[in-house]
Formats: sequence, structure tokens, C-alpha cells
Amino acid sequence: MKKMTNHRWTVCALLFLATTINYLDRQVLSLTWKEFIQPEFHWTDWHYGLITATFALVYAIGMLFAGRFVDWLGTKKGFLWAIFIWSIGACLHAITGIATSGIVAGDWLVGFEGARHSIERFIEVGGSVGMVINVSVVLMIFARVVLAIGEAGNFPAAIKATAEYFPKKDRALATAIFNAGSTIGALAAPLSIPILAKYYGWEMAFIIIGALGFLWMGWWVFAYDKPEKHKKVNQEELKYILQDQDETSATGENQGRKLSWSECFKLKQTWSFAFGKFMTDGVWWFYLFWMPAYLADGYGLNMSDPKGQLAIFVVYAIVMISIYTGGYLPKYFMEKKGLDPYAGRMRAMFIFALFPLLALLAQPLGIKYSFWIPVIIIGIAGAAHQSWSANIFSTVGDMIPKSAVATIVGIGGMAGGLGSFAINLGSGALFDYADKTQMVFMGFIGKPAGYFIIFCVCAVAYLIGWTVMKTLVPKYKPVV
Repeated sequence: MKKMTNHRWTVCALLFLATTINYLDRQVLSLTWKEFIQPEFHWTDWHYGLITATFALVYAIGMLFAGRFVDWLGTKKGFLWAIFIWSIGACLHAITGIATSGIVAGDWLVGFEGARHSIERFIEVGGSVGMVINVSVVLMIFARVVLAIGEAGNFPAAIKATAEYFPKKDRALATAIFNAGSTIGALAAPLSIPILAKYYGWEMAFIIIGALGFLWMGWWVFAYDKPEKHKKVNQEELKYILQDQDETSATGENQGRKLSWSECFKLKQTWSFAFGKFMTDGVWWFYLFWMPAYLADGYGLNMSDPKGQLAIFVVYAIVMISIYTGGYLPKYFMEKKGLDPYAGRMRAMFIFALFPLLALLAQPLGIKYSFWIPVIIIGIAGAAHQSWSANIFSTVGDMIPKSAVATIVGIGGMAGGLGSFAINLGSGALFDYADKTQMVFMGFIGKPAGYFIIFCVCAVAYLIGWTVMKTLVPKYKPVV
């Protein structure tokens, strides 16, 4: 018997790299704003929260249409357009300083360093700080909008590619592997971005990281095609990929006709997935966008300092556990316990939903003992999130026809983005308010009180999401 090829894992590697670049691009701002950008533009937590929340909102809306776009254009072309747009958006961040200098001071023909000096001179001679803030925030939001539109296509395209290249039993593992790119991106970010910003300027950090997407595009063009058309996929591998076809039809595994928007929204599976994403995506984005600020505000750790970089590195090093747990646990329940795909994933997701409860202890123990306590706890909570995320994505591929997978992933992504918008905008406003009023909550005063409120929300979000999902779709029910 001819040996089976393994091109599906090359595809998985490409999805992993795309997701790594995706998270590197979105994290440049969180690792540079407090130390490098805030002094230049005089932002408060509210302004930063507004920028990150706008990104989340546009990402949410973009996810709704990105899924439909990928289903219409196909995985290969859809992914190319997505990463091209978000790479352009990532590089656009770099001209915020020059454009602000040109608008407020009339100095357009300046470099990055010249723009900083121009803005400083404008303020020193009596120029409006508020004008500098408003112009820079609007320009940064524009760049984030372009980034968000492109990045919205990553997960719908990646999940669709996974459904095309992997049988059901391997999808959680494949999703966990490519989804680990978000962890690797977050892991590499504190080791690279602050150093680039410190020695070459924060603008070059955006440009260098943004350029990685263009390199990826060259590989994707030659490496991806549908498995039945790809020259590197032999009949043995194709048979393995299509092993689930007998469950639904003789022509392919639940290919199905294209579903209309109204049909998608009528499905309980859609609402289950969307609610789970709404409740939990914002938790991950809060940790991603606010963890550097939390360490700076609570413990005086800057991201240009080795200790601050190590702390963020440790968080995402712990999150790497999800590469194993996200794929192994549901597969164990399916193969060893005989559960169907949905039941196996839901049982695994319930276990993953318990670990974020540790976030309730992060701040109290951190203040009493060491900042390493919240670093470790948030790392564990992050690992639980990524394990949860790999499986909630896979529930779509398990029950939805391939022709509608990206569309419904997009709908769920929109819901997740709305949850992220709420938590980021709310966090920025809450932290400024708590700091100004010296608000008291559960023994914490000022900004620490605001952080503890958000940690409480993050702790219980997964159990609420799981309960509603299980109520809406109690049993495995593929849509045919």
C-alpha cells in the first residue's frame, strides 16, 4: 500500500504562521503605548481603551462579512486578501506621528524622530495638548480599523481550511496547533517589539512586524489549494481527509448548499457558538491588550525592562500548554470514552471553563506576595482560554456544512468582537474613573479596584458561556 502524504500538516503550519503574525501585529500597540507612545501623544487609559475598543468593534463587524467573503471567494484567495489588508494596516500605524506633526504643527517633511520634536515644540509654545491627543487618536484609530478589517479574515479562513484538510477527529488538534500561533505571537512579542521600539523607534516596530505578512503571502500562493486538486496530496491522504463523508453523503462530508444569512441565524448552533464567543473572546483580548499596562500600573514593570519582558514571556509560555490540552482532552473523550464529537468537546470545555476562576486570586495574592503570582495565574487562565477556543471553533466544523463554516465562524467572531469591544472600552473608562475617584471595591482602592472588577468578570465568563451553549444545543446535531 502506498504511503500516505502529509501535506495537510504543511497547511496547518501555514495557518499557524499566519495566526502568529496576526497576533504579533495586533500586540505591537499594547507593548509600546505606555512607554513610548503615551509620552509623545499624552493619551490616558480612556484614549487607549477607545482605540482598542474601536479595533474590537470593527473586527467584530468585519468578522461577520469576512466569513461570507471567504466562503464566496474561497480559502486561498480569501486568506491572501485578508493578510494583505492587515499588513498594510499594521504598517500604517507608523505614520501616526508624522501625520500628527503635519496636521497640528504644519511639519510634514520630517522623519519619525523629527515628528516627535515637532509635536514637543508645538506644545511648548502653547499649542493645544487636546488637539495633539485628538488628532493622534483619530489617526491611530484609522490604522487600527484597516488592521481589524484584514485580521477579521484570519480565523474564518483558517477554520475553513481546517475543515477542508482534516477529518473531524483531528480538527481540534489542528485548530489547537494553528491557534497556538496566537500564543507564539504573544510569546515572541515582548522579546522583540520593545527592543525594536527602544533602539529603532516604535514606528519601526510596526513596520518590521507588519512586513512579515507580505513574506507569508508568497508561501501561501504556492502551498495551498483544495486537497482534491493539490498535487502534493495523494489518494491515500485524500481518503483520510474525506473519511467522514459517509456520515452525510456519498459525494463529500456535509458539503451542503450555501446557506442564506436568515438560515444561518435561525440555527441554534449559530447562537450557541456566537454566545460562547461573546462571553469569552473579550477575556483573552483584555489579557492581551492590558497585561503590560497592569504590570506597569501595579508593579512598575516597563516592557523595555528585562523583568517586564520576562513576565509577559512567562504568561504566554504557560499558555503554550493549550497546544496539548486543547487537542488531547476532547480526542480522549471521543476515542477512549466513546462520546460523539460535540459531547466530547463540551465535556472538555467544561473542564477548561473551571481554570479561569483562578483569576479571582490573581490580584489579592499578587499584592500580598509577588507579581509572579498573577503572571502565573493569568498564564493558566490564558491556556484554558486557548484550549476552549480551539474546541468552540471545532464545534462549527462538526455540525455545520462546509459551505457555511466560514460564514458562521464570522458570525461568532462578530459576537466575540462585540464582547471584546465592551470589555476594552469599559476597562479604559473604569480605570480612569477608579483612579480619579479613588473608588473602593473588595478592599482595593483606586485603579487596583478597577482591575479587580475586570478580573472578576473574566473569571466567571466561561462557565456562563458554557451553560448557555449547552442549553441551546444539548446534543450533537449536524445541520444537513
